[in-house]
Amino acid sequence: MSTKQYSPAELRALIETFESPMVVLREHSLWLVNEAYLRLLGLPREKVEGESALRFISPHERSLLAAALQRLVDGGPIPIASVRHLVPAAGGRMVKMAIQPQGVTLEDGTKGWLLTLIPLTDLPPLLSVAERLMERSARLVTARSEQAVRQATLEVLASAGFLARFLSREGECLFSSGGKPLPEDEVLVKEALAQGHPVFGGMGHDAAFHVYVPLGDALQEVLWVEGSELALTHGSVMMLFAKMVGAALSEARLQAESARGKWEMEALAEVARFVARVEPPSAEAFLERLQGLFTAEAVLLHVREEPEAPLVPIACVGLAAVAPAVNAVRLGQVLSEAVLSSEPGVLSGEAEGRALREASGGKLGCGASVRLTRGGEVYGSLQVLRAPDRPFQREDLRLLGTVAELLVTLLEQHRLRAESARQLTETRLLLDLARTTSAVLDTASILDLAADFLVRLLGVSNCAILLYDDQNKVLRGAAASAAHRDFFRGVTIPLTSDDLTARAARERRSLAIEDVDKAEGEGVPEFVRDLGEKALLALPLTSREELIGVVLVDDTRGPRVFGPSLIELAEATCGQLSMAIANARLYESLWASYAELAATRAEMVKRERFAALGELSAIVAHEVRNPLGVIFNAVASLRRLMPSKGDAAMLLDILAEESDRLNRTVGDLLDYTRPREPILHLEDLGRVIQDALEGAQLQGSPGGQGVSVQIHVDPSVPPVPMDRRLIRQALVNIIVNAIQAMPHGGVVRVNARREPHAGRESLRIDVTDQGMGIPAELLHRVFEPFFTTKAQGTGLGLAVVKRILEEHRGEIAVEGTQGQGTTFTLRLPF
Repeated sequence: MSTKQYSPAELRALIETFESPMVVLREHSLWLVNEAYLRLLGLPREKVEGESALRFISPHERSLLAAALQRLVDGGPIPIASVRHLVPAAGGRMVKMAIQPQGVTLEDGTKGWLLTLIPLTDLPPLLSVAERLMERSARLVTARSEQAVRQATLEVLASAGFLARFLSREGECLFSSGGKPLPEDEVLVKEALAQGHPVFGGMGHDAAFHVYVPLGDALQEVLWVEGSELALTHGSVMMLFAKMVGAALSEARLQAESARGKWEMEALAEVARFVARVEPPSAEAFLERLQGLFTAEAVLLHVREEPEAPLVPIACVGLAAVAPAVNAVRLGQVLSEAVLSSEPGVLSGEAEGRALREASGGKLGCGASVRLTRGGEVYGSLQVLRAPDRPFQREDLRLLGTVAELLVTLLEQHRLRAESARQLTETRLLLDLARTTSAVLDTASILDLAADFLVRLLGVSNCAILLYDDQNKVLRGAAASAAHRDFFRGVTIPLTSDDLTARAARERRSLAIEDVDKAEGEGVPEFVRDLGEKALLALPLTSREELIGVVLVDDTRGPRVFGPSLIELAEATCGQLSMAIANARLYESLWASYAELAATRAEMVKRERFAALGELSAIVAHEVRNPLGVIFNAVASLRRLMPSKGDAAMLLDILAEESDRLNRTVGDLLDYTRPREPILHLEDLGRVIQDALEGAQLQGSPGGQGVSVQIHVDPSVPPVPMDRRLIRQALVNIIVNAIQAMPHGGVVRVNARREPHAGRESLRIDVTDQGMGIPAELLHRVFEPFFTTKAQGTGLGLAVVKRILEEHRGEIAVEGTQGQGTTFTLRLPF
């Protein structure tokens, strides 16, 4: 019994295809009947369907038939031979019929019986053939596959005394089942297919008598039957049998297509669920699923990165296990060229199979390939490969094409995720650059940060930034990534050179050398080959049409194509960098202006203060020195008139000493406030220091007993530009203070040498004493005017020294610890 469950409509359509009377029994009633049976009875359908089957049987056979029906209903065995009964026909006559039962399953799961009624009158030889065929045709219904139906057909005909085989037509070509040769009268095959009825052949020829019977309604296949009992009268019987075979083939195909369709839907649903995961699977994992789905030995995925570029394998599974030494590129070319050029999908033919066997060492010989398309453009191929004896079918190719669409979706997901991740990374890097450059206002720091940043952002090996020197018309290396930072700071490129960097600066556009080895030196910087660079990209830095410099990036790993998206990203970054450099320069300029303004303002305040102090000092000196002159004259006269001994002489000495001190104070005040412009000459430093030492000793400083002075001048010190008189005065004041700081004796050391200071070469003079030192809280006040710690000091000596050093564009500093001496450091520029 067939396992298919039939609906009333399906059963009615089935029995109506037969010219013989046919009925469907359900229990003991006629559930469905065809038109041939109604014509036999001469009754309308409403008076037949639903009635008991025993009503239309000869009365004397009803009990016999009732027992047979009951056995069928109870699940008894199906009779091997046809059951013959008399059936009342139209006109009141009785017709002898052979009844052939066949069990069927109804849609509600119950059993039914399909009865074929064959008239047993008129043609006894024909009836004999029909009986033999009908008795054995039950095997056609029970066959589960198309192959089984064909095998059952050949066996049924063989048991009836006939030889047979199937002939099919594809286009204009005929094919014989089992690889047997085609008949010589194949024109009759085409005639039978064209007319749709049996065509006999072999009469009057040496060939055996045979008939070509078309199968089904598609008219693409015929059944060739040959036998000694074959007669022209067998045409209707053979046509009836062929229709049964055709119906069985159609049913087997439908069942096979239904089963495969269900399997394909389940397989596609499983693959779709696999692709639709939150975390998309890798291409290799997808191919592994396909390998199991198609029971393939290997699966290959090839794509092209750019239009018109060759296909390259990006994923493959199974190849290493089947043929480890096989090149995936060579193997993929066998089918990919055909599928990319014309066909959306191809199956391997004889030539492709041979090429696959040669490429895989005989391990692979059958394949199916479909193209991958995106946006209407073909960009890849998907191939499944099997052993030489396991060919693919058209159904496999159709399924592979559907699966390929899911694969395209998966690859697009990976591309979009990678693109999103790349854009997110670039955005974060750009935000970091913007945040860093906005927080840093030093140009050098910005350039170093930007160079390292561009290496990470663009995925290059090195980056160098050269700034434009407008005065000298050259590009100077200002910064570079960590590997060559020191080297690039010494690079200078004339703007007029043919260098790639200079051209990018002149033309204000990005320029690239994708393969340095093929550039033949044209536009390649001199240092490129020394650094092992294989590809270069130069990007101009501009701000408001003003050239700031050039960014040069390279790749040392090999030739590289700098694509439009990368150049666009690099140009956007360089635009931001140009703005940051311009802002930093503006800030530096503004800061310098503020500093210059503050210095100018301080200088003006100082000059005004000195002017006021000078004017006051002049008035004081005039008003004080006139009485001092009278006092000096009076003291001199009194010394002549009075004896040089006694209290009077002592008082005159005190008066003369205090008057002299007052006079010196007025002189120091005038020296401090008097505006002076140093007259610079190259002087021998050692001679100047020696003169200052002699001047300090001539001043007869108190407490100088037991004090020695040691002078050391570095021989490498050249003549120094100075105003000899002023520098001598400054050294005298410092040495005098040092001698006065050691009332109990000691050593004053004067050392002079060269040293770099504040980015320039300077002269350094250290004057060190061994006195009691200066308290730390007073160190910052020692250069203030009128500040002194000595009982008889004016507080102007060190203030005068400081002013002299400033007039020479130098500086003075003091260090010391109380109880351990003091060191004054003088610095003069060369």
